[in-house]
Amino acid sequence: MRTSKYSIRIRSAHLIDVAVISAVIGFVVYVAYRVDTVLVYNWYWGFIPDYVLRWDEEIGRYAPNLLLKGLFTTFRLAVWSLLLASLIGVIMGVMRTSKRLFPRMISRLYVEFVRNMPPVVFLFIFYFFISSQLIPILGIDEISVRASPTTLAVLEIAFGPPELLSNVISGIICLAIFEAAYITEIVRAGIQSIDRGQIEAGQSIGLSHFQVLRWIVLPQAVQRMVPPLAGQFITLIKDSSLVSLISIQELTFLAQEVAYSTQYVFEIWIFVAVMYFCICYSLAWLFGRVEKRLSVYRG
Repeated sequence: MRTSKYSIRIRSAHLIDVAVISAVIGFVVYVAYRVDTVLVYNWYWGFIPDYVLRWDEEIGRYAPNLLLKGLFTTFRLAVWSLLLASLIGVIMGVMRTSKRLFPRMISRLYVEFVRNMPPVVFLFIFYFFISSQLIPILGIDEISVRASPTTLAVLEIAFGPPELLSNVISGIICLAIFEAAYITEIVRAGIQSIDRGQIEAGQSIGLSHFQVLRWIVLPQAVQRMVPPLAGQFITLIKDSSLVSLISIQELTFLAQEVAYSTQYVFEIWIFVAVMYFCICYSLAWLFGRVEKRLSVYRG
């Protein structure tokens, strides 16, 4: 009896999956039909490979073109922003769990201010009012002029074209400050998930608050923070498209340039959407494997 009920549930689940997939395929076919008949749109995909790779006569081989360059910039923004956001988030997360009122108040104000502001509004406020003052103070604009060829080559690998360094740094700082508010809450939740008895046991053997945090709390909390941090990294890749609004030449910005210049709007945006999907889905699969390994290790 139990087996028959279980098999019925499996069959019903399969039927639901088939129905959903069929509905999605039908919707895509319908949209393509409407675009083709109502807008009388002539589909053409042959131009896309030329905007991914181009033949460079000087070096005698293929080199990245606009879309691939934009993808590289997106990865740079995501990686550097995550590193900086993690640093800020760990500090603010520890402050959120402090026994003292002042650190908790500062961290709480930061989190509430960022999380309750629309991303685009935060981006414009930061870029036009903060970054415009911060970048000259750091002297980033002068690096591309005074740096040695070796330094410029390293900077180009790490951040992209040196002449666009100030824009990229602005985007990294902006994304990092925005995403750090969410990482702060992840760190806070990870720290507070540790059993209070372990903290008291560490204090009972004479460990200081910092030593308890370093040797007992954080090693366990980090394992619990990895899955949400992985999800935050995927979100960061998608959120990096926002910096196209301040003329940072990542994937979305350069896709707009290609769409305007070629007038093949549907093709380019569908292709870019597929690129984002493949990247995010691959990372989700990879982080899922890491999470399973960590769960086995904890077990």
